Amino acid sequence: MLDKLQEAWLSGYKKLRARWLGYINREEIRAVRRELEQMLREHPDPGRIELHALPDEERLLCEEILRETERHNRNNVTRTAAYLALYLRRPELHWAFLAHMVSRNGGYQMTDLKGEWLPRIMKSAETESFFQFLERANYLIFGDAYPQLLLYEKSRERGRPLFHLLPAFGVSRFMRVNWERYWRSGEEQGVTMALVVNEQNFIERRVVQHPDFQGVIGSFEFAAQTYLNLTQVLFPYHPFTATGDSRLPLAGIEVDTFLPLVERIDMGRRLYAILFKNQEVHDGALRWAKETPHTGSRADYWPHLYGKKRKGLPSKRYHPRLDGCALRRRAHPIYSPVLADAWPDVVSPAPAGGQDWCEGTESASELYGTRSPHSFQIGQVVCRTLNLIEKAVAAEAWLDAPRR
Repeated sequence: MLDKLQEAWLSGYKKLRARWLGYINREEIRAVRRELEQMLREHPDPGRIELHALPDEERLLCEEILRETERHNRNNVTRTAAYLALYLRRPELHWAFLAHMVSRNGGYQMTDLKGEWLPRIMKSAETESFFQFLERANYLIFGDAYPQLLLYEKSRERGRPLFHLLPAFGVSRFMRVNWERYWRSGEEQGVTMALVVNEQNFIERRVVQHPDFQGVIGSFEFAAQTYLNLTQVLFPYHPFTATGDSRLPLAGIEVDTFLPLVERIDMGRRLYAILFKNQEVHDGALRWAKETPHTGSRADYWPHLYGKKRKGLPSKRYHPRLDGCALRRRAHPIYSPVLADAWPDVVSPAPAGGQDWCEGTESASELYGTRSPHSFQIGQVVCRTLNLIEKAVAAEAWLDAPRR
């Protein structure tokens, strides 16, 4: 992991790069800083509002939002569907669609742990630890962000802002400032980036830096997953014109490491630019998302390679099946289970815990966007990566298999 000096250098470099590209709105950031400073002065105690202290109408509204959040926060599949449903109702909430597409990737990473390859190179206790790490981050982000989105929706229905109720859900003061600014300005990029900054800060101490997960983060397998680019973030989309190729195009980015906070925020910034600053990607991804229910299996987007059910009995030795980005003749599809077949719901997850992460105005400096890269097609990169992983798995299985 990066030390504090390296993180500061990385953050400074990204801001300087954005300034060169003309994507830092310094006046806007200064205004957010001023309002955040005032919020922190007026509300030095970041404590949660007790529901019983609210007027009946507001209490009932908050209880309804909490019930809806709990209902959808069962597992990755239910969360992912809830994000999309909300975006379809309120398409100005760009973050909801970004969260839907990123959450699909989280589901694929969870089922990879029980799929064709990783169980061959990881022990069952390690796969369980990785799943708990991914599930905890997934659960916490939804539990914090979804009530905010619902409260915005209720504000629109009532024709007045209700963001004074955000503390009832344990939401950071940082987001109250940014929701109130969005209500006045209607500027989607600002509140989207605020939600990106918020979600990553929210899980920083609760998951990434939490003592319970240091063994997972520090393990060799975690590093190997990163180096092998199993953490590529993919946005499948229908192109405007038919290509004659059975494979859906994949937009996205490769993630070298997602551990440093500034890197995770920048990843969200770049993914937002790809999804919302390219009309073909946005419209094609939305069409695909509406037509393709999320199951957690990678067969959702590339059924020519993956299968949701295992074909044949697994052998101790693994024989490669890929030929470039296609299956070899008569080869079984790569097994990629649906989430329900891979992992049960986590029963009675622990509450988020912790205090408001926002203790100063520094995070306002991250509220800038970026251009979409000229090259965001990642399909060929994914193909090369899959072939490398398969060869590594085959070699590992060959070494571990008993000799005859």
